[in-house]
Amino acid sequence: MPRLNVIVASTRPGRVGRRLGDWFTEVAVRHGGFDEVRLVDLAEVGLPFHDEPHHPSEGNYLHPHTREWSATTAAADAFVLVMPEYNYGFSAPLKNAIDYLYHEWRHKPVGFVSYGMTSGGLRAVQMIKQVVTTLNMVPVNEAVAVFLRQALDDRGELRPDPGRDEAADLMLDQLVRLAAALAPLRVAA
Repeated sequence: MPRLNVIVASTRPGRVGRRLGDWFTEVAVRHGGFDEVRLVDLAEVGLPFHDEPHHPSEGNYLHPHTREWSATTAAADAFVLVMPEYNYGFSAPLKNAIDYLYHEWRHKPVGFVSYGMTSGGLRAVQMIKQVVTTLNMVPVNEAVAVFLRQALDDRGELRPDPGRDEAADLMLDQLVRLAAALAPLRVAA
């Protein structure tokens, strides 16, 4: 069975993203379609603004932080990006993390757990799809959109929502299928 990396894309202090990442990781483990589910929090990864002198397609990484990020990403067979919407777009730390690498992303499916106040992050997802498809990633159509005004209680905790859990399971089903279907493309020639 494949490995799933759940990437929390917000690094902002006081963010909701980690709570959503923890929730989704629990759902993914319970789903059982992945041998391993790993939560990767970009705030903990701590990548500086892209500082590698060589183009990512060369795979010639000079910095330890890049080599660690490469190993973490290469080991995954599928990804879920837990991502906020900032000003109708995706976050700079997410774009930075993606741009560090090239081959490590190729031929892997990606799903989205987006969140925001008005659009639930859907506009940011549409924008990031242009980026991930350029890397030969395959975005799944099923997604989870979290509208924060309805999803959070007065303490800022995530309210239980069976519909959100069902959407997550549908997305996970597609990620499992696509990870298996794309696996032959990831085998080195």
